[in-house]
Amino acid sequence: MVVMKLLAGAACTALLAATLVACAGGGDDDGRTEVVTSFYPAQFLAERIGGDDVSVTTLTSPGAEAHDLELTAKQVMKVNEADVVVYLSNFQEAVDHAIEDADRDGGSTVDLAEGVAPIEGEEEGHEEEGHDHEGHDHDHGGVDPHVWLNPANMVTAAAGVRDALVEANPDGASTYEANAEELIAELEQLDADFTSGLASCKQTEFVTSHAAFGHLAAAYGLTQIAISGIDPQSEPTTAALAEITEEVKDHGITTVFTERLASSALAETVARETGADTAVLDPIEGLSDETSDEDYVSLMRQNLDALTKANGCS
Repeated sequence: MVVMKLLAGAACTALLAATLVACAGGGDDDGRTEVVTSFYPAQFLAERIGGDDVSVTTLTSPGAEAHDLELTAKQVMKVNEADVVVYLSNFQEAVDHAIEDADRDGGSTVDLAEGVAPIEGEEEGHEEEGHDHEGHDHDHGGVDPHVWLNPANMVTAAAGVRDALVEANPDGASTYEANAEELIAELEQLDADFTSGLASCKQTEFVTSHAAFGHLAAAYGLTQIAISGIDPQSEPTTAALAEITEEVKDHGITTVFTERLASSALAETVARETGADTAVLDPIEGLSDETSDEDYVSLMRQNLDALTKANGCS
């Protein structure tokens, strides 16, 4: 009887120790590395590089407007407790505050903007990246945060996510490195296809619903004319909208681009006033019901097809 009690006591002690280790160490209940991502492009990188070894929680729900994210107390706690956090600074204010206030206790944090040259954008009115046109006096009101729309920037970010996952779980290093190598090759091919596909276009200007494509425009020698500012909720003045309408007519622009997760009303107004067609150019801030079976690479390829068609690229 004494022996049985001793054995039972030892078992309880072992169980308690194992529980404490599990609670104190990284990873979720099945041993996977816990990753919190702020929105879809960060989620894409974490899932592709981490594979089955990671458990990914995304703060922005599918179909939600990423710019307007507000965090619950539970989400803030997840940011504090995650082994790795992947986010984009100066894009979602609530996430920036959560990162600044977090006691991460050694957890890795990856910023998709790290190492990316900033590009100025407008908060209101429209912007034109890469060109100065006479008669336009543009007051750039902020830095364009949409860094992921240049695939070369995603290559840099992928390397950062790989290194953070290796730091969090060295035992998974070979998996993370192999997955990252495969993804980086895909992204580099995507970049090369954008470069060749947009090298010879009859039209280098394109009109978008909001100023999300500054990084893409700068990378491939195009000019973005944005109806709304960096935040899709910032509407242009009547004068700015009239200027855009005249610019579409004057430059023979045949397509006005809308997007899936924001209102297309202003873009459709410009198209109607100018006789232009509408088509989708996706800023890929999140997936929708319509794009739930797609991913970053496939949606970027759809964007390339849309641009080459609208701009008469050979």
